[in-house]
Formats: sequence, structure tokens, C-alpha cells
Amino acid sequence: MSEIRRIDAADPANPSFRAPILEAGARIRSGGVVVFPTRCLYGLGVNALDSAAVGRVFEIKLRPKDKPILVLVRRMRDVERFVERVPAYAHRIMARFWPGGVTLVFAAAVGVSPLLTADSGKIGIRLCGHPIARALVEAAGSPITGTSANISETPACADIAQLDARITAGVDLILDAGPLAGGIGSTVVDVTGDRPRILRDGVVPAVRILEIT
Repeated sequence: MSEIRRIDAADPANPSFRAPILEAGARIRSGGVVVFPTRCLYGLGVNALDSAAVGRVFEIKLRPKDKPILVLVRRMRDVERFVERVPAYAHRIMARFWPGGVTLVFAAAVGVSPLLTADSGKIGIRLCGHPIARALVEAAGSPITGTSANISETPACADIAQLDARITAGVDLILDAGPLAGGIGSTVVDVTGDRPRILRDGVVPAVRILEIT
């Protein structure tokens, strides 16, 4: 049974917030897998630069290798280590909507793990707005994966009580922030071309993104 740490997102300055974050960050730095809350669902976080750790995520989720995994970064300049280029219009989207509910899909840089891109040549990246997720990326000292904490092709969960037993058994630590809000996920936008292309409607209306590009 994985260890569980309760955490309250309401007061990031409280020591009771920092202690489990620091523990989870240390687990990630040592190659571990952590369940953590985002705005609407729980996710699985590992060091996105550690191919062995990313491989563990695929094994735990029983995830097909042809499905990419998005990356959460702690600051906008961290995007550059994963991507071939950032178009001018993508900079505008990032400035307007990050941190928050927009995931951008870029042309991946040479050397980015094919596990993250599913050999597509593209990588999804988001600067997460949830205080626990953002603090975890900071504590880990590296970008982390942001895939949902579920077995592939099964519903994602907004409460750790809903976690599949195989997820619970496979991870190293669970950050329990209680029931999450649920709802729709991020808006996914492909920025590999001359114009943005909406791949998935989400919490940020597509029209708001397109009007600034």
C-alpha cells in the first residue's frame, strides 16, 4: 500500500503544506511516482527527464506506447528544453493564459524521450495553475508528467477513494487533497503550424485563444 499524505491547497505558506510537498519532490527526484492533485483530477507525476521513471508511468497505467504524455513545467522558459521552436503566437497564448487551463502542443526538440511524444514528434506542455501541482514541480526541481492517475481507458478520478487498486499499489506516494472539483480539463492547442489548431475544447474557450493569435 502506498504512503498517503494529506495536504490542504488553501494555505501554501503553512508548514503542513510544505512538508508533504518536499517529501513528494524528493520521491520524484529519486525516480519515484507520485499521485498529486490538479484543478479537476488527480495525476501521476515523475521526472519528465528520467526515461526510466516515465516508463514506470506507462507500466502502472497499462498505457499503450502510442499515447503521448504531457509535461508540466514550473516556468515558461523551461518550455525551451523540450521544443524545437516557440512561435510568436504561442508566446502570446502563454502570456495570456498560463498558468492555467491551456495545454500547448509543440514540435518536440531532438532528444526528447519518444515515450513522452509517442514517436509523434510533438510534445504537450502546460504551466499548471493549481497550487499543489505548481509547488510539486518546483520541489521536484524538474518538469514532471501530468497524465491522469488511472488505468488506461478507464475513468480518471477526482478523489483518491476512486483510485484503481493497481494505481495505489504501483506508486510511491499519494498527495491527498480531498475531493477535487472535477469538470472539464485543459483546452489543448497545437502550435506546430502557422496558426493555432484546437485539438480539444476545454476550460478556456477556443474563441478566447484564437482572438489573440
